[in-house]
Amino acid sequence: MISHNFKNVLVVSIGFLSLFTAYGGLQSLQSSLNAAEGMGVASLSVIYASIIISSMFLPPIMIKNLGCKWTIVVSMACYVSYSLGNLYPGWYTLIPTSVILGLGGSPLWSAKCTYLTICGNVQAAKDNKKGSDMINYYFGIFFFIFQSSAVWGNLMSSLIFGQDTAIVDIPQEQLESCGAADCGLNVTAYGNTTRPEQKLVWTLVGSYIGVGVLAILIVAVFLDNIDREQASEFRGSQQPFCHTFLATFRLLKDWRLVTLIPLTMYSGFEQSFLSGEYTKVRRAPKDEGFQVLVQFSLSHIVKLFSFPLSAALTNLSCIIALLYWRPHRDQLAVFFVFPALWGLSDAIWQTQTNALYGILFPREKEAAFANYRMWESLGAVIAFAYSTFLCLEYKLYIVLAVLVVTAITYPIVEYHEHKHPTKPIEEGAYQNHKEVIKANDDIICQTHL
Repeated sequence: MISHNFKNVLVVSIGFLSLFTAYGGLQSLQSSLNAAEGMGVASLSVIYASIIISSMFLPPIMIKNLGCKWTIVVSMACYVSYSLGNLYPGWYTLIPTSVILGLGGSPLWSAKCTYLTICGNVQAAKDNKKGSDMINYYFGIFFFIFQSSAVWGNLMSSLIFGQDTAIVDIPQEQLESCGAADCGLNVTAYGNTTRPEQKLVWTLVGSYIGVGVLAILIVAVFLDNIDREQASEFRGSQQPFCHTFLATFRLLKDWRLVTLIPLTMYSGFEQSFLSGEYTKVRRAPKDEGFQVLVQFSLSHIVKLFSFPLSAALTNLSCIIALLYWRPHRDQLAVFFVFPALWGLSDAIWQTQTNALYGILFPREKEAAFANYRMWESLGAVIAFAYSTFLCLEYKLYIVLAVLVVTAITYPIVEYHEHKHPTKPIEEGAYQNHKEVIKANDDIICQTHL
């Protein structure tokens, strides 16, 4: 019989799987569905910019007042609003819903990470195991289930848009300017971003809305509210508002978090590169573009519990190879190799980095994961900002530079944690959370960043 903690991990994972089946599929289509005046890409930029803003203030406030479960539910509703905005896309519908999604994005992920960390530490205390091992295990389960969301999201779009007969072929002369030689100047010259029929778009977006609503219901009905007492206690504690409001920034005083910033930003860079750059001009004729997206998604399912060194080496090898590779119609297999390898390394980055934040900052989980989303989103925003005016070669060099800095800074934190392990919060601490709520009350409002 499975434990309540394991059951809760499954519920969170399935809820996120359902939600991001909708959002992930819709996100990957923005540059083609809403290509007019760059509206789709602009909406994605607004989303990540809003996530940065929400990361600064909202997660600690929402999580401590609502608890993890209801923070997740409310934030999921923000994601569904973006799908609603895509029913009738325009500047007055996409941008406001992008802001709403972004404001809910950081609380959603912070609450999820906090919830899994609590479950891991509680279960570890029950089983007399190391909290870090159980946290890694639960995050591995989550990402194993969650990352397949892109498979189903892209599969839905492929099946629905596959009914469209007006699919444009890509001539060989355009492929010759792809690879590192691409400067983004001729991608649309051949019309390969033709919008599908409107009724098919409505069918797909309607399906995504339904899947998103299903995610909300799954979490609201089946997820245990494990920190309900702590949220109730916090609401009645008359906590100074500035204590919670500035929690994200206050944690930046910890040198370990500052040292992890390059790693966290690299997560945003590397995810944005493959989803935004690799798939942008490598959509082969007919359905082959969706096959690349699906293969990219499938590669995320394989979760490796190993040291990030293997992820760094894999990314390094891919970057070097991409600098010299030029796509050709007869090299279809190569189109799948790069996203598969990159996805495998991303699996390590996502699992290990999220777990590391939970292990290093067990008493400031909300602020720690808010920082994670803030710096990761900043990396993505920067990548989106230079996406339209830099050649792919320079984009690869930028990703490589951030990877090198990460390879220097990350081992410092890992070594320190190995020598001086952070003491986890055991099960009893979650039943009496006063040490967390009351911490540093005497200096919060008087301390400047």
